[in-house]
Formats: sequence, C-alpha cells, structure tokens
Amino acid sequence: MYRLGHYGAALLAYGPVALVLLLADRSELAVVGGAATVALSPLPDADLKLPFVRHRGVTHTLAFGVVVGTVLAALAWTLSGGQPAAARYAYVSLGLVVGTISVGSHLLADVITPAGITPFWPVSSRHYSMNLVSSDSLVANWSLLGAGVAMTGGLVVAFAGG
Repeated sequence: MYRLGHYGAALLAYGPVALVLLLADRSELAVVGGAATVALSPLPDADLKLPFVRHRGVTHTLAFGVVVGTVLAALAWTLSGGQPAAARYAYVSLGLVVGTISVGSHLLADVITPAGITPFWPVSSRHYSMNLVSSDSLVANWSLLGAGVAMTGGLVVAFAGG
C-alpha cells in the first residue's frame, strides 16, 4: 500500500486502543497514541532507502514491530522518570502498544497486495499474500484512509464533551 493507505490502516488498528483510553477518561493519551501510531505507520518502508536491506524484508516482520514497540516503551520509561509508578507504567505500556500496532497495521495493509510479506521471519520464511489489490490502487488506499478517518471521527463524536 501507499502512505495514505497505511495511515488509514493505522487508524483502524489503533481504534480499539483509543476506545479503551477514552472509556478510561484518558483522552490525552488516546490523542498522543493515535498521532504517534499514524506517524510511525510508514516506518517499515524505510527499507526503501536503506542499502543492503530488501524491501518487505526484515522491516516488514512482527519481530520488527516488537523492536519498535520496545524502543518506544524504553523511551517512555526514560521520559516519564519523575512520574508516579502507575502513570509511568501506563506510558510504557502505551509506547509498546503504539510501536507494535504501527508496524502491525503496516503489515496488514501490505499482506492484501500481490507482493505480500514474510511476517514471521526469522522463525519462518513462509510468505503471505491475499492478492486482493495492488499497492498503487487508489480505491484501496483511499478506502483504507476513509475507513480509518470515519472510525476516528466516530470516536471523537461519541466522546466529545463527555
């Protein structure tokens, strides 16, 4: 998929997390987490600019998602150093979830294309492709974006002024 499709997939994947945070009256965390998820969703495609790294290789794996989540969790731990323990663990948990969902949503958007992904590398070299739409499909990319924006808008409307 292209960047817009990945943004939409990220919004869709983050929706349940946002809902939980909104129900817990943590709208500020919901917004920050959502913005970070969308901003990081194109990260696996950094492999296009890295020498000696194959596109849809290591950066398109679940392991990479865990690494990104772990880095965000460590960053949250470092930055939240004077906070009460409960708040600190909430930030660390959100960092782990955001990093993992950012990459995971990217993988889900790419698995529907003919090129597919090998998500379980290095444990398995099995390749997955649903071969539903091409990466450059305007309909698919805009549909993912539209669905993500619609779901996010629904959450905003449902919880605005609440």
